[in-house]
Amino acid sequence: MAADVTYSSYLDLDRILAAQHPTSDAHDEMLFIIVHQASELWLKLCLHELTAARTHIAADDLRPAFKMLARVARAQGQLIQSWDVLSTMTPHDYSTIRPHLGKSSGFQSAQYRLMEFMLGGRNPDMITIHEATPKVAEKLREEAARPSIYDEAVRLLARRGFDIEASVTERDTKAPYVHSASVEAAWAEVYRHPNKYWDLYELAEKLVDLEYHFQRWRFGHLKTVERIIGFKTGTGGTPGVPYLANVLKAAFFPELLSVRTAI
Repeated sequence: MAADVTYSSYLDLDRILAAQHPTSDAHDEMLFIIVHQASELWLKLCLHELTAARTHIAADDLRPAFKMLARVARAQGQLIQSWDVLSTMTPHDYSTIRPHLGKSSGFQSAQYRLMEFMLGGRNPDMITIHEATPKVAEKLREEAARPSIYDEAVRLLARRGFDIEASVTERDTKAPYVHSASVEAAWAEVYRHPNKYWDLYELAEKLVDLEYHFQRWRFGHLKTVERIIGFKTGTGGTPGVPYLANVLKAAFFPELLSVRTAI
């Protein structure tokens, strides 16, 4: 009964607060674990909101989607701030923990990869990399078979009467998204006449917010790694900083960036 519910029982705090299992005597391992666990919880919220927002965009029901996308941007702010906390760890501090991490790496985060896929960053190689964890690979395949949140936004433009090429609206969602002149032209019309297309204009800006915050998160990751381990190889076998720098070049919504030059 509700009367029996306590703050601790409702939040299942006994399990949450008992979920930290340091494997060394290093003082900073607790910091390392909690920052990453908290980040996974924020990612879970982001996925929850993006899933619902995508459904609303597909239904041309944008007002609820705006609130959900705004909430994701705020949650991304929490993810960005987590790097500030983690960066209090010095190279020496991390060196006492690293031997206990094995090959575990944030690169293996299923929720991070799912968020990338939901936003439209669909690199088939990422599924291959996760084949060692069949459940993760299967989730990624299922997500790749669905239109991304940007695919749904572009399809909405077409339904609203903008001349979007069929090769875009009917594209294979498993493949990486490629910049389209017709999509850029549609967004340019929206940006030139915001009063006429106000809800689409707001949708565009909400999506730009997501891209902006995601890139800030990636940059924070890069600078934190650079600060703590320099240019060493990552625990998961990635090149570390060079890999993170290369990822920064990727854009989820290319026309929403290029349109700023076009108008």
